[in-house]
Amino acid sequence: MKFGMFFELQLPRPWLPGDEQTLYSNALEWIEIADRVGFDVAWAQEHHFLEEYSHSTAPEVFLAACSQRTKRIRLGHGITLMPPAYNHPARVAERIGALDLVSRGRVEWGTGESSSRIELEGFGVDYIEKRAMWAETVREAAKMMSCDPYPGFSGQYFSMPSRNIVPKPVQKPHPPMWVACTNRDTMKLAARLGLGALTFAFMDGNEAKYWVEEYYEIFRNECQPIGRTVNPNIAMLMGLMVHPDSATAHARGDEGQRFFAYALAHYYRFGSHRPGRTNIWEEFKQAPDFPMAGHAGIGNPDEVREAFEKFEHAGVDQLIVLQQAARYPHEHICESLELFGAEVLPAFREREIERERKKQEELAPYIQRALERIPPIDDQEVPVVDAYPKFWEKNKLVEPATLSPRRQVGAEAIWRMMVGGVNRK
Repeated sequence: MKFGMFFELQLPRPWLPGDEQTLYSNALEWIEIADRVGFDVAWAQEHHFLEEYSHSTAPEVFLAACSQRTKRIRLGHGITLMPPAYNHPARVAERIGALDLVSRGRVEWGTGESSSRIELEGFGVDYIEKRAMWAETVREAAKMMSCDPYPGFSGQYFSMPSRNIVPKPVQKPHPPMWVACTNRDTMKLAARLGLGALTFAFMDGNEAKYWVEEYYEIFRNECQPIGRTVNPNIAMLMGLMVHPDSATAHARGDEGQRFFAYALAHYYRFGSHRPGRTNIWEEFKQAPDFPMAGHAGIGNPDEVREAFEKFEHAGVDQLIVLQQAARYPHEHICESLELFGAEVLPAFREREIERERKKQEELAPYIQRALERIPPIDDQEVPVVDAYPKFWEKNKLVEPATLSPRRQVGAEAIWRMMVGGVNRK
């Protein structure tokens, strides 16, 4: 089983000057430790307006910084919000391509549709239409990374003419694709579309086994890839706080895991939020019995190893650990990561190479069958795009006076910039 880490970048109130700067600086140190001790992937989220719960709004910027401080750990953009009001698919393709270049081919491309009201309505995204938006843009962004040029598209939620999207990613045809899954329905969708399932839902080993078996059954029999290749993997989220003394680990970690669950529920389930005014931390302190999420990774090394082996036996491909939540002190996070790398990771690492070999051997015919279902992109004549002065001349729109009054001002400005006031006739 592989291991990832999870950068939600939580920052409960009250906020002091410099707190966000410190949080980001500390997070860069955590990923340096993770790279050194043997973590496989670092996942950074894209969220907007989720004060206290997530200050990770520009993961491509954070991950680019991570790429220059690490050597081997893969960088998970998990997730990219795909409705066009958040991110035009061409901009997604460009950013993922650039990140793959600066990281020398280490990107994992996670996608998602978003689901909190405060985010969706902040960008004017229709809750009912968001799944269809996600599907349309994910399919086309994958084409953009792999086509030279992209043939263009006229769709329901976005349209654009033929363009060559650059830069292209190192990994061909594009980085491994994932989708965020918070329930079984989205997990099954991931399997049908040939996507890795980022199951950001806490569960025990027995439930995990059921999800894994269902995911791979669907992948083997129903996969119709949405991308230009497939990524059959299932990952699950779990908390983490390791200390030689179990009681100390829980004293350090339990409150943070409870706050993570509470703040998540605040935005997605029961909360009433006043932007810039609501204090989630204070509300959380009034709910001391709120249940903890992801407790299996809290304890001494032996306890954590035993708990995580249940997910390994269930067939989970990657366990993503939430190493930071709420008010975890920086030094506690660093100590936990170091201890986890020294006393928990090695046993899993020894088994992972053989597990992955057997998995690829068993899935090979199903992967091949899925790849054969990817529709080809037909060659077509690439249209010519003339610069504005040439376009206007060809179409007898040389003089701004021929345009409507509303457009004359802009046309005059473009002429002055592009032709320097030369005779336009």
